[in-house]
Amino acid sequence: MIIIKIYISFDFEGLGGVAQWNDVTKDNKDYKQTYAVRQLKALLEELKEHEIILSDSHAEGNNIPWEITEEFPNVKLISGGIRKYYMMTGIDESFDRMIFFGYHAGVGEKYSTMDHTYSSSSIHNIWINGIEMNETLINAAYGGSFDVPLAMVVGDDKLKKQLNPYFKHLYYVETKRSLGRYSAEFKPMKKLLEEIKSATKEMKDKNKEYFDVYRFNSPIEMIVEFSDTSKADMVESMPLTERIDGRKVKISSDNYRVIFEALLAITYICGA
Repeated sequence: MIIIKIYISFDFEGLGGVAQWNDVTKDNKDYKQTYAVRQLKALLEELKEHEIILSDSHAEGNNIPWEITEEFPNVKLISGGIRKYYMMTGIDESFDRMIFFGYHAGVGEKYSTMDHTYSSSSIHNIWINGIEMNETLINAAYGGSFDVPLAMVVGDDKLKKQLNPYFKHLYYVETKRSLGRYSAEFKPMKKLLEEIKSATKEMKDKNKEYFDVYRFNSPIEMIVEFSDTSKADMVESMPLTERIDGRKVKISSDNYRVIFEALLAITYICGA
């Protein structure tokens, strides 16, 4: 057996059993950490022989308990924030593939549970090279800058619809049918856990070359539309930034990593 190196980026809103912000907010009494851990363990159980970097990338990055590495000693856990490259901290060219776990649809998707793109409060929309973005595409392109393909996504039905035009070979586990921003239809937990295990088992046996590396053609242009003009006021002073109207800024570069870091900077500035 060949040991492969896998990068897992963890988010929460796209998981089964969660439909409202209370479900994914750590200090709330309704926080569904146990649901997240059960679904995550179904994935990790099929990857015990491989090298795993697990990036806790939801909110403050403190959702996955460190004790999970006792059961899965092949896993290194990245936790906490603020950190450089946030949802993609630690990715480089040494990885064989990526898995995005618990991901959700981009902002504005009809009937999508907790839809947002990087910031639910500050960012109204993001386009890169004219394509309306979600976090999966943004992060997959960052991994793609290291020639690492996206192999598997675990998320809701609305994200699956958004990704279909861009990936020919992608294992996708549908966790729920989103019915609205704060509602969803959940399949039985046992069925979902079995589906995660089955897809992971198949995915890990494919060669790296089977999967799609997602990239943007240069030059790369990102337009960010904010929720209000004050956010654009704050971001306008960033290098490479052009204010194009009251709520929108544009950043251009031939290097996608510059674009990616600019987006993270924007998110941190607006969240300050």
